[in-house]
Amino acid sequence: MRARVLIRPKQGILDPQGVAVQRALPALGFSGVQNVHVGRLVELELEEPEQLRDMCEKLLANPLIEDYEVQLLDDPHAGGGANGASG
Repeated sequence: MRARVLIRPKQGILDPQGVAVQRALPALGFSGVQNVHVGRLVELELEEPEQLRDMCEKLLANPLIEDYEVQLLDDPHAGGGANGASG
């Protein structure tokens, strides 16, 4: 099974990379861009997709400051993915 995990800073958490991108865009001629957030994408192949939540909580994401979203790629029933962020 292939899966994709999108990890991004939680709302309200300082995102220095996002700030840097937001400040650089006008210098390159792009205007009207606000609230830029930079995250990361992890793609992996695994035999037991039910382990993904634990993988995200223990290693792939920092649940204190990051949200993550899991998308199963080879699953014909994967419509929207599952949000692993628990509040």
